[in-house]
Amino acid sequence: MTDRPDLVSATLEDAWLTLDELCRAAAVSPQWVTARIDQGLLEAADMTPGLRCFDTRWVSRVSRMRRVELTFDAAPELAALVADLEDELARLRARLHRAGLG
Repeated sequence: MTDRPDLVSATLEDAWLTLDELCRAAAVSPQWVTARIDQGLLEAADMTPGLRCFDTRWVSRVSRMRRVELTFDAAPELAALVADLEDELARLRARLHRAGLG
């Protein structure tokens, strides 16, 4: 029997969102996302000419970046750095857990 959460996670990781879908999911404006792309803080895939697409994993990153910006009146670059550090902590915790140490 397959483990449902792993199946759902694998399916979501293979999914792509349009700019509008990302904005609705993360509660941000298209202008907010476009500004962060222009600054090199977010990446979009050009699946179709003129159509920016985003990996579903960007939803949580965008939400965290926006939260840091609003909560701490942080610059976008700082919010992106915080999101990077949170991602790295999650990866390290997962490695510890897999090794039976966490």
